[in-house]
Amino acid sequence: MRKTIILYFMPKIFSVLLFFILGFTQAQTPEKLNASEIHQEIKKLNFLGSVLYVGAHPDDENTRLISYFANKKKARVAYLSLTRGDGGQNLIGPELQEQLGLIRTHELLAARKIDGGEQIFTRAKDFGYSKNPDETLKIWDKNKVLSDVVLAIRKFKPDVIINRFDHRSPGSTHGHHTSSALLSLEAFELAADSSAFPEQLNSTAAFQPKRAFFNTSHWFYGSREAFEEADKSAMLSLDVGVYFPELGLSNSEIAALSRSQHQSQGFGSTGTRGTSNEYLELIKGEMPESDVFEGIDTSWNRIEGGREIGDILKKVETEFNFRDPSQSLPELVKAYKLIQELENEHWREVKTNQIKDIIAASSGLFLEAAAETPSVTAGEKVSLNLEAINRSSYPVTLNSVELSPNNSRLQVGQSLKNNQSWVSELDFHLPESTKNTTPYWLQKESTNGMYLVEDSEMIGLPKTPVETQATFRMDFNGTEIEFNRPVIYKYNDAVVGETYRPFMIIPEVSVSFEKDVEIFELNEPRSISVVIKAGRDNLKGSLRLESGKNWKTLPESADFRIDQKGGTAILTFEIIPPDDQDETFIRPVAKIGEKEYTDELIQIDYKHIPLQNLVMPAKLKAVRIEIQKKGEYIGYIDGAGDAVPQSLEQIGYRVEQVDPAEISDNSLSKFDAVVTGIRAYNVVDELKFAQKHLLEYVKNGGNLIVQYNTSRGMLVDNPAPFPLQISRDRVTDERAEVSFLDKNHPVLNKPNKITENDFKNWVQERGLYFPDQWSEEFAPILSMKDKGEEPTQGSLLVAKYGDGYFIYTGLSFFRQFPEGVPGAYRLFANMVSIGKE
Repeated sequence: MRKTIILYFMPKIFSVLLFFILGFTQAQTPEKLNASEIHQEIKKLNFLGSVLYVGAHPDDENTRLISYFANKKKARVAYLSLTRGDGGQNLIGPELQEQLGLIRTHELLAARKIDGGEQIFTRAKDFGYSKNPDETLKIWDKNKVLSDVVLAIRKFKPDVIINRFDHRSPGSTHGHHTSSALLSLEAFELAADSSAFPEQLNSTAAFQPKRAFFNTSHWFYGSREAFEEADKSAMLSLDVGVYFPELGLSNSEIAALSRSQHQSQGFGSTGTRGTSNEYLELIKGEMPESDVFEGIDTSWNRIEGGREIGDILKKVETEFNFRDPSQSLPELVKAYKLIQELENEHWREVKTNQIKDIIAASSGLFLEAAAETPSVTAGEKVSLNLEAINRSSYPVTLNSVELSPNNSRLQVGQSLKNNQSWVSELDFHLPESTKNTTPYWLQKESTNGMYLVEDSEMIGLPKTPVETQATFRMDFNGTEIEFNRPVIYKYNDAVVGETYRPFMIIPEVSVSFEKDVEIFELNEPRSISVVIKAGRDNLKGSLRLESGKNWKTLPESADFRIDQKGGTAILTFEIIPPDDQDETFIRPVAKIGEKEYTDELIQIDYKHIPLQNLVMPAKLKAVRIEIQKKGEYIGYIDGAGDAVPQSLEQIGYRVEQVDPAEISDNSLSKFDAVVTGIRAYNVVDELKFAQKHLLEYVKNGGNLIVQYNTSRGMLVDNPAPFPLQISRDRVTDERAEVSFLDKNHPVLNKPNKITENDFKNWVQERGLYFPDQWSEEFAPILSMKDKGEEPTQGSLLVAKYGDGYFIYTGLSFFRQFPEGVPGAYRLFANMVSIGKE
């Protein structure tokens, strides 16, 4: 059986306090374990048991259980998230879909760094809310996702699987949730069947987990009272509120720190202390009395040749010197050599990685390869600063340093004396074949439900493996051990000090538009700018635009020259739209010599996750819309984050951001309409005090448009001037038929005649959190439903109030506008225009 790359993110230790206190600068900083943490890692080295926790999305995981098994039981724990959360919403920025999925991927990795777990994914794409597993599995391609779950089990080899969701409740919760449980249980059986997905057996082996549980709680019973009365004979109760004196934290406090990494979803959590129970309901396997690992040998004795290793490492654990961890090195090195002789490939690989980290930490070994620039292009040369230091009296020699991907080697042969640094410089020549730094799952265009991953060895990985690495070959008193370190970039920040960033491979040239969508409300030419950014010095070439047959771009080609790396050139082209409603993608093509470049380089930079590079095909969606509007000036109150203001500006509105703290009876009269952003009444505290002024604005002739909010966490009793009850009703099928309840209502006729064509090509969903009850003052405008359900009529409600209009809508304009959906713009223009005939 051939050896494969390590499949999953494997944290060395959670280092909770340091991570939390120092924040984002430590998200990319090499871990430096203290004696207490080294001892904890030795305990984990002596435990040969594993748990796989399975859910559908980032933030579905129970961090209390993951931390409990990792840090109390010392087990190897992984969270298998079937998706990357692309279909969610973003509370910290404008990124949605694939870019949001990238953010949430690294939020999961940040969480696992704290709670001690590992992270795995499938190729399934989060396409938004789904009401039942049948729909979910049809859109996902069930067989491929099932294959990925089977692969995860065969690779990770969990003794125990724990599902976050109940497989017996289809239709009562998110279809992704139920699907994750159904696929997990099916994979539980198939993973041991060599006839299932046999191609996987070229790189792994069939495996049968011992047990499968459902992580149940009162949430699944409707109330705490109902759960207290439930039959718990098939449940294990675990007290996960344990305290770790060596860390000064309770398990629940660690879990809260972990969960708080989901910043894009607003999941900041406060830690708790004291006894806290979690319940596991047995679904498959034999019921244990008190321990999920009951009947499973989790000692070194479980593998052939492990007894001697266990004896050595048990002595290391019990005789550990907290003042001088290097005293354990002779026995650790002896155990390392024996681990290399194990026939069991799985445990040999897992335990080799663990013990190498412990040996490095026990010797105070610091190894680093730092590039002098943050990025280069394929084929370029960069200077690396190499450093190695042994901070122990144990005899260590640096034999050599080897760089990949070009495999150049620096022979060293120097003994590393206690606390004396070895430093050197080495030129790193990147081969022309070196790939750009970008997420592997976004390198090919995806379907609505699945990412396309051509390299099967990548499936399951949380992120693209670092291609640029330095391998330090060390001799520990006669035993050679290799340590791989990614090439990094670091600099000194005047405020925070030493700051680490990933070293990136970037395109020679990247091209981008200033906008993702350009809306043409008239058939008049418009100038657009194309930004060209140089990945190297002395860049000279030409740029042309490609578009659909009904569109024209001028000039046909334009030349550019950029002298310095990182510099930009901005070229202006004229886009001539057709007379009639139409849309196209405009794609830039930069030509340098004989090479053509069409990709955009996107950087995502937030403090709680590492800097991310995303290289994707550059394109601008150009849409010619036949649209009319009344009123020009809109006041916008930001909510949880959307691009609606910028989108409204695209069709000629003047939009002003309104500070809710400054709202008064007279401050809004200048606006033709005031619009609140999505979930504004859930997240903007000032609206509690501004609400009376908003309603007074309507009463005096204004037009207030309130986009969706959730009933949970509303900051006001009612955002409307009349009784209105927000529900969880939603229509998830973006193609669902839409009926007009009052075809003569002004919002459907003036100034744009709305037809069924205006509801074509919507994306992800029709809308969400529709009201299900309202007073007679409201006129429901639209009726729609998902398959097999009763129609809902609360997606768009209009009420006259005084001399103005109040409109409440759960329609997903915030998703449609960035995609340039013409009908969404036309309908919203009517909403702004109402009463202005």
